[in-house]
Amino acid sequence: MRGVSFRREVVFLIIAVLLAAAAGLAFYLSRATTLTIAVAPSGGTEPALIRAYADALAAQHKSLQLRILSFDGVQESAAALQDGRADLAVVRPDVALPNNGLTLAILREQAVIVATPESSGIKTFPDLARKRLAFLPERPADQAVIQRVIQHYGLSLATEPGSGPPAPRSVALVGVEEQDLPEAFAGKRVDALVILTTPTTPAAMRILRIVQNASRNRKVTLLGVAEAQAFVERQPRLQAVTVPEGLFGGNPKIPEEAVTTIGTSYRLMARATLARNVAAEVTQHLFEMRASLAEAVPAANALAAPAYDANAAATSAKLPIHPGAIDYYEREQQGFIERYETWIYLVAFLGGGLGSAFAWLSQRLSRLRRERVEIATARLLELRSTARRSADRAALDEMAAEIDDLAANIARYALNRPTEDRTLTAAGIAIDAARSTVRRAIAAAEPGGTKPSLRAVE
Repeated sequence: MRGVSFRREVVFLIIAVLLAAAAGLAFYLSRATTLTIAVAPSGGTEPALIRAYADALAAQHKSLQLRILSFDGVQESAAALQDGRADLAVVRPDVALPNNGLTLAILREQAVIVATPESSGIKTFPDLARKRLAFLPERPADQAVIQRVIQHYGLSLATEPGSGPPAPRSVALVGVEEQDLPEAFAGKRVDALVILTTPTTPAAMRILRIVQNASRNRKVTLLGVAEAQAFVERQPRLQAVTVPEGLFGGNPKIPEEAVTTIGTSYRLMARATLARNVAAEVTQHLFEMRASLAEAVPAANALAAPAYDANAAATSAKLPIHPGAIDYYEREQQGFIERYETWIYLVAFLGGGLGSAFAWLSQRLSRLRRERVEIATARLLELRSTARRSADRAALDEMAAEIDDLAANIARYALNRPTEDRTLTAAGIAIDAARSTVRRAIAAAEPGGTKPSLRAVE
């Protein structure tokens, strides 16, 4: 009975271990995934948007959670993604582009907008030569983009102009605060205004209205970059942006027709090694929550998917898109089976192999046990035959002891391991026959005993 009890305890222990492993696996698969995201610039709209997004994920108990790392500038946030401190980051490609970063979504697009009163006579970028260009001194990175556009037309940008007129083929960049712009235009201290901003923001409309008020006929000219696509080929971290007709309203409307210019973007990027299903989940929740996020942070309305024509173009672009984001945009997100298809196949394959090996081993052990019982049975029959021909009392006693040992071994095998009934029946008959033969041989060997006539049993 001790053997049976021990086997039951082992079975119960194995079942408990399997249940604990299944519970641990279920907990691991169901727990929330926490990603670290680097946000910048300090005081910008992107950090506010990401914080609202993180709060919404936590409030709705999503399986995805965000841990925020704040930085003063996008150069630092890009570095955090590149060196592995962050899984996601707010990146401005023209400032710093991590070599392991892939785009999930465009948080905000910015456009270089050059506006001037129609009466200034400035119609194209080359007309800015020897003109004074007002600039809102906010970020040095914005000035670098403006300089690239000016230089595209063979002009130089003088960032510290003197009191006199600019040099030939030169444009004077004059820093002016927004509240001083009306006076600057009225006093002829500036001829035009340049800003790098998201065209749909209230600030852009407010500033364009200042330029319109400075025009005698209230007409405003927006300078376009006719060679925008060629410009982007040379500057792949920038992009072409179209300002739609009448975007800024007014009477007359601003602009009177669509204008194509150069711009940049703030992007949500993920490290290239981030799992596709996780990247797809980040992108999905961001766009699904856009309407609710816009109530707290209006900049959420500027969220957009990166433009691409086909999957191949998306993954091989100069600013490539993460495959997980493409899965969301193409509505091809992986389910549980697709996500773990390889592992399921391997588990099934290995499980089948282990099952076959276990079955073979069990069969082999059962065969060995049967062979042991058969060997013991054969020995019992041999002892019976030997006892029939022996009259030595000491030898017969040894045979009787050996029969008892063989019977005990057979009983032990049958008790601890399952054994075929046919084999046990044969063993039992052999034990009885051997014992009976030895008893009769011992009786015949006693003084005055008569040797019985014994018939050999094959």
